[in-house]
Amino acid sequence: MEKVLMKGNEALAEAAISAGCRHFFGYPITPQTEVAAYMSKKMPKIGGVYLQAESEVSAINMVLGAAAAGARAMTSSSSPGISLKAEGISYIAGSDLPALIVNVQRAGPGLGGIQPSQSDYWQATRPGHGDFHLLVFAPSTVQEMVDLVAVAFDLGDKYRMPAMILSDGMLGQMMEPVVLPEKNEAGTSKPWAVSPGTEKRNIINSLYITPPELEALVRERFAKYDKIKKEEQRAEEYLVDDADTVIVAYGASARISRSAVDMARKSGIKAGLIRPITLWPYPDVAVIKAAGHAKRFLCVEMSMGQMVDDVRLAVNGKRDVHFFGRTGGMIPTPHEVLQKIKELEGSK
Repeated sequence: MEKVLMKGNEALAEAAISAGCRHFFGYPITPQTEVAAYMSKKMPKIGGVYLQAESEVSAINMVLGAAAAGARAMTSSSSPGISLKAEGISYIAGSDLPALIVNVQRAGPGLGGIQPSQSDYWQATRPGHGDFHLLVFAPSTVQEMVDLVAVAFDLGDKYRMPAMILSDGMLGQMMEPVVLPEKNEAGTSKPWAVSPGTEKRNIINSLYITPPELEALVRERFAKYDKIKKEEQRAEEYLVDDADTVIVAYGASARISRSAVDMARKSGIKAGLIRPITLWPYPDVAVIKAAGHAKRFLCVEMSMGQMVDDVRLAVNGKRDVHFFGRTGGMIPTPHEVLQKIKELEGSK
């Protein structure tokens, strides 16, 4: 199939259109603004809805309304904008609605800076108020970003829950050749949706005053989450089978870490890489398997180590888990990661 050169944010938007998304509600913030800008040009031409809301709070609640009506709806933002959407995301989860939220991360905390970061890992994997989860996908290339959009929409529909693409300023702004998916405008049947002209009167709600009723619904939701943990974990393994040092890195950091692994192998050091593709459910099966032979684990992140706890939970004390990262918009280099690997190898 023909490849086209596209910026990450724009390729993601085109992939959402191909997946049948016809409702986009957003608000501009760097470095994700190209997603909204692309949608503003394309949606009117294909009979879709593009609306720049007056705020992030308004945008996420418009997504809730469209999702309740059975539409494939999405929004995108960057770090502080996602914080403003957090209440609405919890309402969407509490209403058992599928929707796509894209976070093109920037540095923080607060307004921070517009450079790439991965410091929203906790926000994505431990989201909002109340007991709930999001499906969280972490692409490491523009092509994977394109491919995971359809997966996120499909699994969101399958399990009736919101999904997040956790990108960052590097992936969103870089240009790479991609193969765009074929159009899939049909979507899936949603007999539960609030739609005019249906015989059954459906009600979408997240407010339950009676504690036993709410508890039963939350427990039912968590039974679904347990099934998702068993069936939807995704990870890529690279040179892990004989590795002494296993790096665990996702997204843009995984690209850097893969280069560091290659450099380590050329130096005679047995290094490997586990790249989580789903951050929730976390691919602990891959980590547990590697803990059977690896001597140590090294988390590489563009943060102060937000994924470390998940790796330690999976390793369960069997091996030491170390960390190397840069933050504030600083990007680690392969040489820096290699130096950390050598440091750990020398301390054995």
